[in-house]
Amino acid sequence: MSVHDELTTVQRCLDDLIRSVGRLEKQLGSGGLEMRRVRADSNHLRESVALLREAAASPAAAQKRPDLVTISDTPYDPSLWVDTDDEGLGARDRRAP
Repeated sequence: MSVHDELTTVQRCLDDLIRSVGRLEKQLGSGGLEMRRVRADSNHLRESVALLREAAASPAAAQKRPDLVTISDTPYDPSLWVDTDDEGLGARDRRAP
């Protein structure tokens, strides 16, 4: 199957899931935390599938790698750390509580 066919199948299953969640919500009520969580999760799935469709529609944009940033191995200038606190130890000229 192609990616488009797979996404169509996923969308169809997701539509079935959302309809089933709607029927459950009518039977159980929408006030419970569990029902709200299931509704929110199904909505997140819908958004995720929409994002997948967009990514599949423009494969050239999805395949582009981000530019790499090189980080120098040279040590930082020690003046950057003047008057700083050591994490968990406090300031150098004061005692820890």
